[in-house]
This record gives sequence, C-alpha cells and structure tokens, in this order.
Amino acid sequence: MDIAREGVAEGRRRRRNVLMALGGGALAALVLFALRLAPAAPSVDRGTVFVDTVRRGEMLLSVRGPGTLVPVEVRRVAAGSSGRVAAVHELPGVRVEPDTAILTLENPSLVQELTAAELELAAAEADLDDRRVQLRRQVLNQRSVLASVEAEARQAALDAEADAQIYAEGIIGRITLEDSQGAASELETRARHEAERLQLAEAVAAAELAAEEARVARLRAVSDLKRELVSRLEVRAGIAGVLEEVSAEAGQQVVEGDNLARVAEPARLKAELRIAEVQAKDIEVGQSASVDTRNGIVPGRVIRVEPAVRDGTVTVDVAFTGDLPRGARSELSVDGLVEIERLDDVLHVGRPAFGQEGDEVDLFRLSGEGDHAVRVRVRLGKASVNTVEIREGLAEGDTVILSDPSAWAGHDRIRLR
Repeated sequence: MDIAREGVAEGRRRRRNVLMALGGGALAALVLFALRLAPAAPSVDRGTVFVDTVRRGEMLLSVRGPGTLVPVEVRRVAAGSSGRVAAVHELPGVRVEPDTAILTLENPSLVQELTAAELELAAAEADLDDRRVQLRRQVLNQRSVLASVEAEARQAALDAEADAQIYAEGIIGRITLEDSQGAASELETRARHEAERLQLAEAVAAAELAAEEARVARLRAVSDLKRELVSRLEVRAGIAGVLEEVSAEAGQQVVEGDNLARVAEPARLKAELRIAEVQAKDIEVGQSASVDTRNGIVPGRVIRVEPAVRDGTVTVDVAFTGDLPRGARSELSVDGLVEIERLDDVLHVGRPAFGQEGDEVDLFRLSGEGDHAVRVRVRLGKASVNTVEIREGLAEGDTVILSDPSAWAGHDRIRLR
C-alpha cells in the first residue's frame, strides 16, 4: 500500500523558486554587464577614406575660383545720332581699324538742319564783315575830323603867339590879339571834344563787333554740332580690334545711345575670376595669381577687386604676366588661384571635408600599426584651398583621416581593414 510523504511537494516548490531567483539574478547581471560594455568599433575599408600626414614647414594660403577670359579693351559702339540703318558694311569676326565704317545711318531731317545752320552761319559771317567795315569807316572819319581840328588848333595857337609879339611892338590892337587867342582856345577845346568822340566811337565799334562775333560763334557752334551729328551717321569702330557683335540690321530705326556693335582686341585678354565672398576678404590688388586655361597654367597678378558682391561672389580681375597658350580666346572658361599669404614653419595638413578657419573639429588619428584610429579634438588655424593650419591637437608626423566622419558618429574608435 502507498504511504503518503509529507513535505515533498513543498520542498520541490521551494527549490524551483530558488533556482528561478538565481537565474533571474544572473540574467540581470549579464544584461548590466552587456550595457556597460563599449559599442564595438566599426570597421572601415581603408580605400574609402582619405588620409594625410601632418607636416611642418611653409604653407601657402590661397583661394580658388572659376572665371572666364575677357578682352582688356572692349568698346561698345553706340549710335551717335538717331536714324535708320541704311547699310551694314562689316559682319562679326572681321578685323577693323578705328576709322572702319561698320554701319551707315540715314536721317534726312538732320542733314537739312545742318544745311540751314551752315547757311545761317554764312549770312551772319557776311553781316559781321559788313558791320566791321562800316564801324571801321566811322572810326576813320572821326580820326580824320580830329586830325583836321588838331591841325587848325595848332595853327591858331601859332597865330595867337605871333599876334602877341606884334601886339607887344604896337603894330596891332588889343582886340585883334584877343580875337586870335579866343580862336586858338576854341579850337583847342574842340580838339579835346573830337578826341573824346574818337574814343567813344572806338568803344562803340568794339562792343558792336563783340556782339556780332558772339552771334557768329554761337551759330558756328550750332553748325559744328549739326555737322558732328551728321558725321556720326557713319558708325565707325573707334578702336583697332575684332568686330565681335553687330546688333542692328538694315532698315532698323535706332535712337541716339543705342548699342549697335562691340569691338574688342582679342590679343589682349585678362581673367575675370568669381571668388566666394567669404574667401575674398583677404584679396588685394598686386597679389600673385595663376590661371589654368585647360591648356596650361599662366602666371598673373590681381589688378582689380570689385567692391560689390554679386550672387555671393566677388569679381577679381587678373592680368597675365606670362604668354597665353595657343587657342586662348575670349569667353574661355578658366580656373584661377590667388596667393594670399605664405606662412613659415607652421603645422599643416590637407584640408578636411568639414570645418572652417578657426573651428574646433573632431578628426580620427591613426595609431598603432595603422589598423585603427581614435577620435581627437583639433583646433584649426588659417585655411587655404587644399591645406589648413593646425593650432592644437596634432603633432608633426600624425596621420589623420580627412573624410567626413559623420558615418561614425558616436564612436571614438574605428578599425581599418
């Protein structure tokens, strides 16, 4: 017969609870240990990152920008007079001289105005000549009158002097002497008046001639202006060069000031570089530059920095100090490099894919046998196109990864394979 065993079931239940408590504690301890472990270092293919070594020595600060070749001398040929295009004599691409006629304009009313101005000027010049003769005659007549009166006054003075001597001898009476002296005094007074009339006549003649000459000068200026406007109907190049553009056609009506053509000297070119505004702050006239024409690199120097910013860039003109390669022509796309400064004996490395001048950035520095890299805090100095100065955080000979480290965010160590 079966015998009941008291306490066995309760013992089994007690052992099971103990084992479950121990298992739960071990699992919790394992989870805590796993949480405290650092995340595994990610593995990076060495061929997918760009590395460079920190060096000490001279560092060239420079900025780069795209640009185009443009002529040094460009002339916009504008219409000097309103009119209709009668003929186009030259087409783009031909070599022209300063007096080469590019277009001919027609303006009959302007030609008629010139004719009227010339006729009016000719009439005014004839009137001036006639008036000059008349005034000259009047002055001469007055001089003749003055000369005659002065002669009579001198003769009267001599007669009065002779009568005074005769009177002293008692030959003539006192009345005769007084008559001769009165006549001499009257003629002397008359001579003074005639001299004043001569001065007045000369002054009047000069004033009238000045007025007539001013009128003639005004009409001559009008005539010259009309003649100049008519001459501008023949549109000329103005400079020697190549005709790049003709923007008018035969029969087209144009007004004064319209651009009709463009002439440039293709043998004399300069580079217009477009430098980002944040990089252009240190560019100055006279700095050295080099321009890559895709067919050779040509040295030059900065001759102008545009003060205004357009579309986020500053235009910098570079004049060439060397010969341009064959095939260089206007509107050719180029790349330019402007040298800002040379730093002596500084730590520098290739410019990373992030960070600006003066920033503090995180870089991964290779350590050991180069099979892993650790994160270091680096303070950057002055930056150039391809290099950047190292102020703190790295030493000469250190090798760092310059690629963007955003893929390894949260990791202080990576493995290289």
